[in-house]
Amino acid sequence: MNQTNKMIGSKRRTAILSWLQEHKGALTGSELAEKAGVSRQVIVQDISLLKAKNEPIMATSQGYIYLEEEPKNKIYQRIIACEHGPEQTQEELECIVDQGVTVRNVIIEHPVYGDLKASIMVSNRSEVIQFLNKIKMTNAPYLLNLTNGVHLHTIEADQEEKLEAAYQKLKELGIIINS
Repeated sequence: MNQTNKMIGSKRRTAILSWLQEHKGALTGSELAEKAGVSRQVIVQDISLLKAKNEPIMATSQGYIYLEEEPKNKIYQRIIACEHGPEQTQEELECIVDQGVTVRNVIIEHPVYGDLKASIMVSNRSEVIQFLNKIKMTNAPYLLNLTNGVHLHTIEADQEEKLEAAYQKLKELGIIINS
């Protein structure tokens, strides 16, 4: 019976990889669970096993994404240092995505754990609202609460000018930490 379960699990993980690779956006754990006919917790375990085998899967606030290894176009990235309270999070994120820039993550420096990085992966206002609603629905604290508002974001775009425009807009809002 154990061997049968392993085969079923192996086939299911192969199917999960295929679904993630074929899907243009994110797939939630619940969507994958429904497709596979298992619980969401089984999917979480399967994703962990796939990540342990170096499959490029990222968990985001919208669900799981399979990362293509070679981007089709050049992608530029920049890390920006920000400081604000939780009440300015929506303004900050919308300011960035309005410039055609994706917010990949948020990074804080924790006094015990060191750098903590959480995936955000928002590219438009709709995704920003989804992200903020998920924070609100789960009553999860923003990471910036642990550092009195100080945090980093990795941002990316197809043009360096877009990154600079987002940086300048955030500077105008007083969100960028001046060096």
